[in-house]
Amino acid sequence: MITFAQAFELFACQVLPASLTDAAHLRFRSLAILRQLVHDASLEIGEDGQQIVYVARGATKLVAHASQSRDQIVAFHFAGDVFTVPEPDNYSYSVSALRDSDILTFASTDFLALAAGEAGVLQYLLENTTLSLRRCREKTIALGRKNARERLAVFLLAMAERIGVEQDGRVGLDLPMSRRDIAESLGLTIETVSRQLTKLRDERVIETLGRSGIVLLKPSLLRGRAGFMREAA
Repeated sequence: MITFAQAFELFACQVLPASLTDAAHLRFRSLAILRQLVHDASLEIGEDGQQIVYVARGATKLVAHASQSRDQIVAFHFAGDVFTVPEPDNYSYSVSALRDSDILTFASTDFLALAAGEAGVLQYLLENTTLSLRRCREKTIALGRKNARERLAVFLLAMAERIGVEQDGRVGLDLPMSRRDIAESLGLTIETVSRQLTKLRDERVIETLGRSGIVLLKPSLLRGRAGFMREAA
């Protein structure tokens, strides 16, 4: 676990511009609340309203809860990510720790009111929102139009972009989420995910290392299995 001061310093270095006044810096700091979640623990978003969340350490999943105990993994988030958790509407939402995690939460209304007078913060939020929308579009297309193999390929390529470590043309992944999490996020069964991973391994496109390690041996071949337009390759 890290301290509030350490978590906020990470947030400030990433989100707050160097030109920000000390007074404004302190106002943003006063809005932040440190939440420390052990593995599998969840933070329910309820009466506090919409929240802006910064992952200082660890990895999390955003889960939407529907009736009859039906849950849907909306997105995965990693250290350095900033995302919004809606207030309860047609669904309720929670943030669950895939690994021990330290997150900062900000009441969205207060944060945005303060950010309205800071062009540098607004620019960061705009760029971050644009990136989040691109990821949402990609997932929507995958869920709506792609088969199991293509969905898994899209997922692995997205993880490579976000948490991959490249070396000698290969990309290593240490996935914090379980096979069940991957399956639920892609609208597949665990058996289907395992079967598709086995096929990719047998084809020497990937290598699996234990429960969480995956190496993309040939990212270009995996991209070819993702169902992208040829021009985008």
